Amino acid sequence: MIKDKRINKIHEYVLEHKSVSLDELVKVFNVSKNTIRRDIQELVEQGDIKKVYGGVAVNDDNRAKLESFTDRQVRNQAEKVMIAKAAAQYVEDGDIIFIDSGTTTIEMFEFIKTKHLSIITNSLDFVVRSLLFENLNIISFGGILERKTNSFGSLQNRELLQTYNINKAFMASTGISLTNGVTNASPLESELKQTIVERSAEVFLLVDHDKFDKYGLKTYCGLDEIDYIVTDRMPNETYQEYTRNNNIQLVVPE
Repeated sequence: MIKDKRINKIHEYVLEHKSVSLDELVKVFNVSKNTIRRDIQELVEQGDIKKVYGGVAVNDDNRAKLESFTDRQVRNQAEKVMIAKAAAQYVEDGDIIFIDSGTTTIEMFEFIKTKHLSIITNSLDFVVRSLLFENLNIISFGGILERKTNSFGSLQNRELLQTYNINKAFMASTGISLTNGVTNASPLESELKQTIVERSAEVFLLVDHDKFDKYGLKTYCGLDEIDYIVTDRMPNETYQEYTRNNNIQLVVPE
């Protein structure tokens, strides 16, 4: 097994088992302990895994947990409004867009409410705010209400969603990283988000600076599937290089 593939497999193994010994990794991957130590060091430097006595474990310091909508809404509020305003500039009359549930994506409402749009959304808050605006054609698929995110999480009819041609999707995330991609803390929402990314011509990811190098319970798409990352601060050089290499446009409002 080539090195890069082995390291990815080790990463997946540790994430699945939460904590493993070096001896177990040596046995599972059939390599020397020195090789495992070198591979582990690379994963430790990426931030998702930490060394513990006799082995390694998932670094929970970087794992984002599912918090209530209200608790998340007050954090970095000014930055979220700034990000939402920058993202809203890409919305044009006649667009068919998806607005994801999230405390940043909901802030887009004030900047697009006067446009003539078809909006697909799983956000209960966005549906309620849109009631007074007849120029907004709202499409929602319902499902199970996830109270911590004020959103409809489960995808009841994937085939129906796949019939919609979405110009632009504005996505939220619990955390993003180069190793885990774009992640989400709510398992109910992951299939819906994955399908939206697949069906959209352009995908915009709205994340503030605190979301970088964090990860949630499930990955719903790779970072390379995103077309625009809209954030409040320029990320570090590693992310800048990644976006350049993968034709992702970084949008950082002044």
